[in-house]
Amino acid sequence: MLLELHGLTEKQMALCDIMWAIETMEGVESFISTLPAKDQRDCRSLIEMMKLAFIDEVETTDDAQEVILKIKRTL
Repeated sequence: MLLELHGLTEKQMALCDIMWAIETMEGVESFISTLPAKDQRDCRSLIEMMKLAFIDEVETTDDAQEVILKIKRTL
């Protein structure tokens, strides 16, 4: 399954790519802990967006798109 997140910055896309390549959640958490506070918050938001995008694919809800729009409004 291919997850698509739209409207991300290049940095956010890079963070997603890095996290996606890490094999375990523990590894992802270790990676996040090395980042500055703002990037840590971005990573946690991106993880939630990935989860919602997955749910969106499975259950055909619009939750992921709503979260993306809310995040865009706060940036």
